[in-house]
Amino acid sequence: MEQYSGQLDGIFQALADPTRRAVLARLGAGPASISELAKPFEMALPSFMKHIRFLEGSGLIRTRKQGRVRTCLIEKKQFAAVETWLSEQRALWEGRTDRLERFVAAAQRKGETP
Repeated sequence: MEQYSGQLDGIFQALADPTRRAVLARLGAGPASISELAKPFEMALPSFMKHIRFLEGSGLIRTRKQGRVRTCLIEKKQFAAVETWLSEQRALWEGRTDRLERFVAAAQRKGETP
């Protein structure tokens, strides 16, 4: 997964901010305009646009302009890289805890304290 390292850094940095996570949660329900996305946040539009540009730069969303309205959409393929990394981490840690469990059980059967 080393080939995705830089990509994952940007994605996790994007996910580290609560405003950006809220935007992604909203976009999970479907596309939305910038003004619709900005409505729940008490910040100036230029500040909100920094979040949109960050999400777009990380590849988590894309925007398209139709007339005067800019619409944002989730970019699902970026989430696949995160899912792959998390699956690898889950398998690694499950393997480690399984080995620890076997070690403890074997030590208990021998009457030892681990």
